[in-house]
Amino acid sequence: MPAEKATGIVIRTSDWSETSRIATFFTREFGKVRALAKGGRRLKSNFEVALDLLTVCNIVFLRKQSGLDLLTEARADERFSGLRSNLSALYAGYYIAELLDLGTQDHDPHPNLFDEALGALRDLHSLRQDISARTMRFELAWLHELGYRPRFDACAVCDDKLETCPTSPRGWTFSPTAGGLLCAKCETAPTDKRAVSDSALEKLRQLDDPTRTMPSIAPLQRVELRQLLGHYVSHVLARRPKLLAYLE
Repeated sequence: MPAEKATGIVIRTSDWSETSRIATFFTREFGKVRALAKGGRRLKSNFEVALDLLTVCNIVFLRKQSGLDLLTEARADERFSGLRSNLSALYAGYYIAELLDLGTQDHDPHPNLFDEALGALRDLHSLRQDISARTMRFELAWLHELGYRPRFDACAVCDDKLETCPTSPRGWTFSPTAGGLLCAKCETAPTDKRAVSDSALEKLRQLDDPTRTMPSIAPLQRVELRQLLGHYVSHVLARRPKLLAYLE
């Protein structure tokens, strides 16, 4: 069988035997690749530090029709050492890896999502941007790529635009089941709705547009946005990501 070459981010590892381990990569070319690295647990492994979590590496693997692929080569290309010096940034990086693992299928490429993940890890490494805001922008890009982009410009049920759709006295509500905002006349149906303030809604619209400057987020807004997006991500995955608790 022919060998495949790819650039991937290590998003998960687990032990397979006393000497081998399983490494999961999110690659630009093939999407998620789960491969057996024989000898990967040895101190003087041929893979060296390439299998460390969140490492970007160039890999060569033999693709199997079923089961695990076989990793034959992995060379580290980029390591985000800055994450180790900031616990919040490290947790955010682990959370990105968890979303890539849980939200994608084997050998289903999403090159745009790979580029977004790589850009997010670089920003977290350099601390060029607010950690919470950068993580939320990745979440929205992840939702968009998977086909679950929430509606922030109109009611997700009746499709009335924000400018014309009547609001309730307490503001807008957001429903994961509906897939976005709900106006006053549509908010009675879903049971998973929660209120969203006008200020938080504006921040969401800024975060959802990659052409706009990353917004500054006040502490109270950060709590509201974190809970709302965490609620939606958990709905999409049908489970709550483990690392989400560390971001909250």
